[in-house]
Amino acid sequence: MNIVVAITGASGAIYARQSLDILLNTPCVERIALILSHHAEDVIEAEGVTLPQSERIERYSNDDMWASLASGSARWDAMLVVPASMGSVARIASGVSRTLIERTADVMLKERRKVVMVVREAPYSLIHLRNMTSVTEAGAIIVPASPSLYFRPTTIEELCLTVSQRAVEQLGIRVDHQEWGSSR
Repeated sequence: MNIVVAITGASGAIYARQSLDILLNTPCVERIALILSHHAEDVIEAEGVTLPQSERIERYSNDDMWASLASGSARWDAMLVVPASMGSVARIASGVSRTLIERTADVMLKERRKVVMVVREAPYSLIHLRNMTSVTEAGAIIVPASPSLYFRPTTIEELCLTVSQRAVEQLGIRVDHQEWGSSR
């Protein structure tokens, strides 16, 4: 599989790092296109997160509208927006394509490919809910950054991993993780 990972400026860079780690440890993932918004770079630095490096990760500038990702003829199977700011969700919901992240999401939706958005906001306003409804109606999958507590995580890393694993699974990739009922 060829996966696009977009990181926007919402807090939660740990979810992006964990998702990239999972994808890199999955044999069926051949290539990862990585796009960071300008604000994502600031948040990653502020949160002290280091993204993994790999020859399988191809970095793209969010300003590069000539990138192959901006075309439906490119062979990318799915897109993960992690974390997804509400501003990004709004622009994608309305079809605004000013950046490569927005255009790639637009392309993936029009081509009926998977788009998974890990939204990071609380509480939601009615505008947020309507935008999430719009992208869902267009085919995207919303994964709220709402960690699971079933397994009694003892670290922030473990807590956040419950979200990252579920997000990657929504791309159609099987992820080995603890399942409810298996540890009782």
